[in-house]
Amino acid sequence: MRILIVSQYFWPEHFIINDVVRMLHQQGHEVVVATGKPNYPDGEVFEGYRAWGCLREMYLNKIEVVRIPIWPRGVGGAKNLVLNYLTFVLAGVLCLPWLLRKREFDAIVVFAPSPITQAIPAILLKYLKKAKLFLWVQDLWPESLSATGFVKKPMLLKAVGWMVKAIYHHCDTLLVQSRAFIEPVRRYAKREKIFYYPNSIDAHAPATEQDLPGELQALLDEHFCLVFAGNLGTAQALDVLVQAAIHLRDDPQIRLVLVGSGSRLGWLKAQQLAGGLDNLVLPGRFAAELMPKIFERASALLVSLNDDEIFAQTIPSKVQAYLAAGRPIIASMNGEGARVIEEAEAGFTSSAEQVMPLVENIRRMKMLDVSARASMGAAGKAYFDIHFEMETQVRRLTELLRRRPS
Repeated sequence: MRILIVSQYFWPEHFIINDVVRMLHQQGHEVVVATGKPNYPDGEVFEGYRAWGCLREMYLNKIEVVRIPIWPRGVGGAKNLVLNYLTFVLAGVLCLPWLLRKREFDAIVVFAPSPITQAIPAILLKYLKKAKLFLWVQDLWPESLSATGFVKKPMLLKAVGWMVKAIYHHCDTLLVQSRAFIEPVRRYAKREKIFYYPNSIDAHAPATEQDLPGELQALLDEHFCLVFAGNLGTAQALDVLVQAAIHLRDDPQIRLVLVGSGSRLGWLKAQQLAGGLDNLVLPGRFAAELMPKIFERASALLVSLNDDEIFAQTIPSKVQAYLAAGRPIIASMNGEGARVIEEAEAGFTSSAEQVMPLVENIRRMKMLDVSARASMGAAGKAYFDIHFEMETQVRRLTELLRRRPS
């Protein structure tokens, strides 16, 4: 098949769509990616790129990537984020028809974490290219805007709902990353358009020969380390992790290692300094290729989300990554993500934003012997292989792409 992927986020940013694109190519499909200039999560355009101008490059020296101008999201504030969203839409509508003028596609797939507005250029391309349009819904709009506090006015949220309904109307198929998304999406689209298609990662990606920094490797080897990996933002209930670190200071072996960056990294550093929290470690962001080595040395892996209905409906993609790593998991969240971990018997869960149950689970995990923790990790990996293994999931994706819309 000839497949166009439209995504505001793509390599060298760390998103699961990178692995999906690579797997589609490995399975013999012709893939082109239309994206922006990389600037997530730190808000600055990556070295080697500039915000303005269009660019063509090759991913893995095999897959064409077309990049359009974008306003960097910055380090906080609504203004930069709105400009970031709007410039992708405007540049996509103006530039992508020209940049892709010689290409024909059977299907267009939009990878749609926030913002859903990135689907707008794809709608134009759908009609120009006479291709089927698939929207892979990662975040629920307008619900996520309300949950994060980005939009508070009821009338504005209602207007966003109208926009979402219009976007869904122009899509042939809506893929949802969680079964709990089906009903919320159904409020804005026909049920027959909606299919459950979960996130995954390529658990068989080649390992890098690069070593971990010596200080981080020693920390992971010498302490009982709970590793949290990913975006350090407003949705991750980071204040709960800080409070947990305060309660766990009496145990000199326990370390909470928050690997990543994001809008709340500065706040975390301030809390770490103000509280003298030596057990809260912020080593920064690492290349995706190094993450398996970090996971391998972790005593357990940590995931947390805010106590909000929308996050209870979400399965964070780090859950699949943690299951694939074969390490035990401690989760502080509600709903679908917690259900998956419990069903897999891969670790311990507690309610979102509840500090003491999280602290109790961390102490409980530490008390287990190595073989018990290894059994949890193995159960998680087995569950991943059955439900989320990427090669199988990508084959299912292409089956959906070939399906005739109702």
